[in-house]
Amino acid sequence: MTPLIRTPHPAGAAAPARGSRLRRAMAIGLAAGLAAAGIALSTKVTAGAAVQGSLPAGTQFYKDPNSQVARWVAANPGDSRQPVISRRIASQPQAIWFSNYRPSTVTNDVKAVTTAAAAAGQVPVLAVYEIPNRDCGGASAGGAPDLASYDTWVRNFAAGLGSGQSIIILEPDSIALTTCLSAQQQADRFASLSRAAAAIHAASPNAKVYLDGGHSAWNSASEQAGRLRSAGILTNADGLFTNVSNFNTTANEVNFAKNVLAALGNPANLHAVVDTSRNGNGPAPGGAWCDPSGRAIGNYPTANTGDPAIDAFLWVKPPGEADGCAGAAGTFLPDVAYALASAGSSDPTTSPTTPSTTPPPTTTPPTTPPAGAACSVSYKVSNAWSGGFTADVTVRNTGGGSVNGWSLKWTFPADQKITSAWNAKTTQSGATVTATDLGYNGTIPAGGSTGFGFQGTGSGTTSPTAFTLNGAACTVS
Repeated sequence: MTPLIRTPHPAGAAAPARGSRLRRAMAIGLAAGLAAAGIALSTKVTAGAAVQGSLPAGTQFYKDPNSQVARWVAANPGDSRQPVISRRIASQPQAIWFSNYRPSTVTNDVKAVTTAAAAAGQVPVLAVYEIPNRDCGGASAGGAPDLASYDTWVRNFAAGLGSGQSIIILEPDSIALTTCLSAQQQADRFASLSRAAAAIHAASPNAKVYLDGGHSAWNSASEQAGRLRSAGILTNADGLFTNVSNFNTTANEVNFAKNVLAALGNPANLHAVVDTSRNGNGPAPGGAWCDPSGRAIGNYPTANTGDPAIDAFLWVKPPGEADGCAGAAGTFLPDVAYALASAGSSDPTTSPTTPSTTPPPTTTPPTTPPAGAACSVSYKVSNAWSGGFTADVTVRNTGGGSVNGWSLKWTFPADQKITSAWNAKTTQSGATVTATDLGYNGTIPAGGSTGFGFQGTGSGTTSPTAFTLNGAACTVS
């Protein structure tokens, strides 16, 4: 199963029009790098401390051998990026998303996961994403056709869980994002979520259900606690999750989750889990929100958090699966995975699932502007909205020799400013932009090509008309 993986959600801002693949994740970044270093975090609680976490510290989460990253690692043993991706991403347990409305097969789909996990002695993490009008019609719009259908679908989902332990991430955004709902629709949704949690527990008493806590730069702790209370967290759930598909630091999220628990009265049965899959460097500067560059994997998944209020650090959003800018949402992109993994501070302490002895590249090939270099460039605006756009650039080596290390330059004809890029490093001075390779993609063989993309502000309707590669003029195709 290759489900749609959602993009980051907004923090108090309106989402783009329906059909846009893009959304904004705004966050405040503190203690950058702590998450990637795997440091156990403890922050002050605003009320009495919660009791010991409800997951044993030695809990092993399920590693899906059929995940997109596992399949890529197995299929690309000679790729220079493979060892790092293998050690730091493919080796780690990640959530399996159920986001396609298939009522007739969902029980068996779930059973296939839980049966395999039980055989491996591991606990699966399942992200349920089917609530009607999910994402308020944004980038991940969809879900069940109505709440009655959703109730039935959840019961079918629960029927596949079995008697073993499981972690259920129940409906990201469903409680934090309700701007598209009337008061009655919100009340109906919250009641349905409460029924869903109850149905899961009834079918599988060893399942732990966590409800949507949003994140630290969205609703206030007291506001989120009130919504969670309305969604039945005190009676039908085991706690809340935060930071799903987002980049906020672990320190901020732990503190926020504990404040929400305090606002709920610190019930002994409630705890929190935090998505740390991409928060190692905190949020991107300037609030870049869709596949932003410079991010890093965070805390490796573990139930040994060092904090009694936090049951686990989890990888709910699989690192390397696109938000919708670098590629179609949910698509695994090795360039993105490699960038996230390379920016992480260390390898996990346990042996990877797919070991490799091939060392990663440690030096960047020298930049060589061969005499008579020939090139062509394709520049395409892939998406545009009021005040912003994304663009894809393809550089082809049309000369007779290999280009080892490249630098592409152009001048914007209007007010465009690049805010983030992928598969290239970009710098901008006025209207002049320089894009350079990232080492692993620095060689362009004769007749070959490489590509990169970026997100920018300003008008996307006017494109540059002249490019140079290592100082040589390129044709524009």
